[in-house]
Amino acid sequence: MQLDHLAVSGATLHEARTHVEDALGVNMQPGGEHDVFHTHNALMGLEDGLYLEAIAINPDAPQPERPRWFALDDFEGAARLTNWICRTDDLKTDMHNLPASMGTPVALQRGDLRWRMVVPKTGHLPFDNLCAALIKWDTPLHPATAMVQTGCRLRRLTLTHPDADALKATLDKVMRDDRIAIETGAVAMQAEFSTPHGPRNL
Repeated sequence: MQLDHLAVSGATLHEARTHVEDALGVNMQPGGEHDVFHTHNALMGLEDGLYLEAIAINPDAPQPERPRWFALDDFEGAARLTNWICRTDDLKTDMHNLPASMGTPVALQRGDLRWRMVVPKTGHLPFDNLCAALIKWDTPLHPATAMVQTGCRLRRLTLTHPDADALKATLDKVMRDDRIAIETGAVAMQAEFSTPHGPRNL
């Protein structure tokens, strides 16, 4: 598994997008709408082939037939960084090495993009939604290649959880990334970036 992108959730897309733009000092670009979960997003290209997504429930879409991904049905409060997503070329093997509560693959598309995301039936990922979501891109080009580059680079992603040792042991089975730190404490997620305006946190 490799780090693919980060997701900032909001009660509305405007709130999520504004939170990102105010924190990092750069503008996001329009994204689109997601079938199945009926959400919509805005996007920001990052260095190293990563990207950042602002996401929220699409108020103009119908109620989905299942809980939305990223626990968006239960989202409350201010917009904030809520999820990180890792890509894999071997979905079956990585799913075998992760908790069954990660969920099952759901086939999705947006425009020309096709992918499969492992989504829990409840919408909540293990470890209070701090476990990485798992994605398998089924299109030849990664979406980050089409995004405007902003000069922002992820320096560190810190996950804080009361059972940090168990979370680390789970993730160590499938990935290693020096940018990811796991610490003991109340449930929280924070990302540190280098930007054209200097170091910024999200």
